[in-house]
Amino acid sequence: MDKIPTREEAWSLLTEYNQDEFHLEHAVIVENTLRYFAKELGYEDEVDFWGIVGLLHDLDFEKYPEEHCLKEQEIMSNNGIDKSIIHATASHGYAITVDIKPEHEMEKVLYAVDELTGLIGAVAVMRPSKSVQDLELKSVKKKYKNLKFAAGCSRDVIKRGAEMLGWELDALIQRTINALRTFQK
Repeated sequence: MDKIPTREEAWSLLTEYNQDEFHLEHAVIVENTLRYFAKELGYEDEVDFWGIVGLLHDLDFEKYPEEHCLKEQEIMSNNGIDKSIIHATASHGYAITVDIKPEHEMEKVLYAVDELTGLIGAVAVMRPSKSVQDLELKSVKKKYKNLKFAAGCSRDVIKRGAEMLGWELDALIQRTINALRTFQK
């Protein structure tokens, strides 16, 4: 029977395949960002589920970067993870590594914020405060336009994610900054 892992079980699986501090930190950032959006968008009864998806979304990236969003499906399936989590995590690779389209609002949020949290984090560490607490939308937009800044953060994916959600890019960026402010200094 497929299961929804507890946070502890998900963390154990994540750390079995990921040891790099950067990847683990990114997983927790996306976990907490999804938990925030679950509450904000009225999915209070799914907060933990959204968080587990965020935590596990890059399960395979460190060990299998060439098979990202493919290998994790196999790993999760072999560990009895519920198909809804497998679909959700794999869908963030839509039009990049897989043809699994984000369908649920949570999947669209994951798709949109995965790259964006990295970009916002990169902008924040350039500031004197090194914090998102005083980060303004205009600062992120300026760096967003500079394709050499945080070049690994795909602007196309961020834009496509905003479009999937039916949100203006500015709204997506501001809402994600707001999410990060709730758990980052």
